[in-house]
Amino acid sequence: MAEPTLSRRRLLLAAPALSLGAASLLRGEEGRRNMKEPVYRVSNNPNTTQPVAAQHPLTPAVEMAKRALNRIDQSVRDYQCTLVKREQINGKVLDPEYMDTKIRNEQVDANGNIVAPFSVYMKFVAPAAVKGREVIYVKGHNNGNLVAHEGGKLLKLVTVPLDPNGMLAMRNNRYPITEIGIRNLIVRLIEVAEEDMRYGECEVKFYQGAKINDRVCTAIEVIHPTPRSNFRFHKAHIFIDDELQLPIRYAAWDWPKKAGEQPMLFEEYTYSNLKLNNGFTDTDFDTKNPAYEF
Repeated sequence: MAEPTLSRRRLLLAAPALSLGAASLLRGEEGRRNMKEPVYRVSNNPNTTQPVAAQHPLTPAVEMAKRALNRIDQSVRDYQCTLVKREQINGKVLDPEYMDTKIRNEQVDANGNIVAPFSVYMKFVAPAAVKGREVIYVKGHNNGNLVAHEGGKLLKLVTVPLDPNGMLAMRNNRYPITEIGIRNLIVRLIEVAEEDMRYGECEVKFYQGAKINDRVCTAIEVIHPTPRSNFRFHKAHIFIDDELQLPIRYAAWDWPKKAGEQPMLFEEYTYSNLKLNNGFTDTDFDTKNPAYEF
């Protein structure tokens, strides 16, 4: 798969999760010096909760995220994609996992009644250790459990319900399946950004013409230069698909442990080959679907 690129500059924000053994996320300081200065930048006393500038540097990013949230609520009923996940678990960055994924957003009628619950189907395609695993989660169904089976001729016949927050379901995962998906990602980005907007020490850069698998995006880089208890990450990258107006990639890094070291990845999620509004029904999230191997 193609790695993310910036127009005229293969500078930064590569997507290592887009192919097994893909390249590093960073392209070095030389390329960075050739980029334009950030649209907004501020560095003030991090201990104050007073406004640190007439407009906080995160304001434009939050506005973009809120527009994306409104778009997904108004016009995106469901989508399918290849979800690529790479996470740090217990201090170790695991290999990327690739999942063919269907997601149906929760839909309510005019009276607030749920007419279609939040629903997830995932089939793991790589690496070999998880290939063939299938998982289904439908909010409010199966006593709140997800339903899963492993790959392999024998294990695929063993389907088990699991508590999404339980030890087995959370093994090698930073978040439960209940928090998966683009809408949940947007909500989390807004929450974290609005908390960060109480402080200074925040640098924000916008790059036009970034790409994820030939999808033209606006790339946003957020940096907190100094470790503070009120910040959750040292650096984050967000790719907003220009056509879809939705985030399709998010990655965040910890502060370097020592001066001169590269920061360690916290988490990275890429939604590639995204197809919206496929008309999914309950059958797409049912273990009895003949196309699945439950």
